[in-house]
Amino acid sequence: MLKVKRVYEKPERSDGKRILVDRLWPRGISKEKAKLHLWLKEIAPSPELREWFGHDPKKWLEFKKRYRAELRGKKELLAEIRKLAEKETVTLVYGSKEERYNDAVALKSFLKL
Repeated sequence: MLKVKRVYEKPERSDGKRILVDRLWPRGISKEKAKLHLWLKEIAPSPELREWFGHDPKKWLEFKKRYRAELRGKKELLAEIRKLAEKETVTLVYGSKEERYNDAVALKSFLKL
């Protein structure tokens, strides 16, 4: 099972394995408070794509298309998440204030394909 959650929300047992999927560490949160199983910064969108997107809802569909193209080159990382999610709950954790238009939401939809 895959879930998505903002890193600033309180970690819960039901989160299962928490994987930070952002390239940058979220501001103002310690590693202890984040309670992460993994930080897969390599699976995050490229810096160029992240900066171009800027969480602009008007760019969401194009962002997902471009991010999917980047993800196709990261098969091992995708397999690692899928393998964990087959066994238990995995929560993709992100730092953005934007809850609907972010890389974790896009990644979750890609993993379900």
